[in-house]
Amino acid sequence: MNPIRKKRIYKILLVLAFSVSGVSLILYSLNSNLDYFFTPSELKSQNIPSDKRVKLGGMVMKGSVERISSQISFVVTDYESSLKVIYEGIVPDLFKEESGVVVLGFYKNEIVYAEEVLAKHDENYMPPNIEIKNDS
Repeated sequence: MNPIRKKRIYKILLVLAFSVSGVSLILYSLNSNLDYFFTPSELKSQNIPSDKRVKLGGMVMKGSVERISSQISFVVTDYESSLKVIYEGIVPDLFKEESGVVVLGFYKNEIVYAEEVLAKHDENYMPPNIEIKNDS
C-alpha cells in the first residue's frame, strides 16, 4: 500500500476514534444529569432506586403543610394518589396549598426528600401593578 494512503487512513481512523469517544462522553454526561418527571401515581407504580433523582409534580393538598423550624412537610397529589414531601429550607413565595408544585429530590420509603421546591403559577399570571409617575 502506498505510504501516503496509509497515513491518510491512520489520520481518518484517529479522527473517527476521537469523534466516537467525544460523543460517548457527551451522552454519558447527559445521561447522568437526567431527572425523570413523575406524578404521585406514576412514582408509586414505578420501581425507582433510592439513589436516582426524580421530579415530582402535582398539587399541594389542602391542610397538609406543616412547618417545624426550617423544615417543611406537605403532601403532593394528582387527585388519584398522593405522596408526602419533606424539604429543609425556604420555599418560594408562590408556594401555597392547592397550588401547583414541582419537587426535585429522592424517593425513599414512600416519602420524597426534596432538594429543591419550585412553585408553579397558572397561565394567567399578572405581575403586580407598578405606578409610573409622569413628570411632564
